[in-house]
Amino acid sequence: MAKKQNILSVFLNGLVTENPTFVLMLGLCPTVGVTTAGSSGLGMGLATTAVLVCSNLFISLLRNFIPEKVRIPSFIVIIASFVTIVDLFLQAFLPDLSSALGSFVALIVVNCIVFARAEAFAFKNSPLLSIADGLGMGLGFTGAITILAVIREVFGNGTCFGVSLMPAAYQPMAILVQPVGGFITLGLLLIVVNALRNLASKKSARKEAA
Repeated sequence: MAKKQNILSVFLNGLVTENPTFVLMLGLCPTVGVTTAGSSGLGMGLATTAVLVCSNLFISLLRNFIPEKVRIPSFIVIIASFVTIVDLFLQAFLPDLSSALGSFVALIVVNCIVFARAEAFAFKNSPLLSIADGLGMGLGFTGAITILAVIREVFGNGTCFGVSLMPAAYQPMAILVQPVGGFITLGLLLIVVNALRNLASKKSARKEAA
């Protein structure tokens, strides 16, 4: 039972407590670069999640066989292998999404989130915990950039996942689908997230005091 709780806490850590986008602020290049449409944000997030889970699992399984001196090159080879598989899968089965994401799929190899979890967690923990960590971090990243992408698409294009939402008279805020719009939207979301975290922290402190 304790093991299940431990796995759950590891999963929730990446999903909420140490969300890679809203808390740790890692992987900001794809966060700003591909979040001009909900489908792109969701696709990028799920692709990163797949790489995170698979690379975490394999690095954990091989951690006792990888010499300390070559762990960094080993991580890169393992991560790059799974990125290649994901990239080829997208090209074969989801060509439109592959085209929309462009070079950002290949850049998952050097994504700070993926490499940081390999170094800080997978290389030091069991396969099950490493899978939970990769899944939590990946879904946390997916949720964050999908929210960001939907906001930018709705107000920047008047659509949500390609479906028109706004009336014909609506004038899209084109700045939101430009790079500067990504930084502005992310900044506003961080304000909201930090305000909610502070509120939750104060409520928790009051309960403990009572």
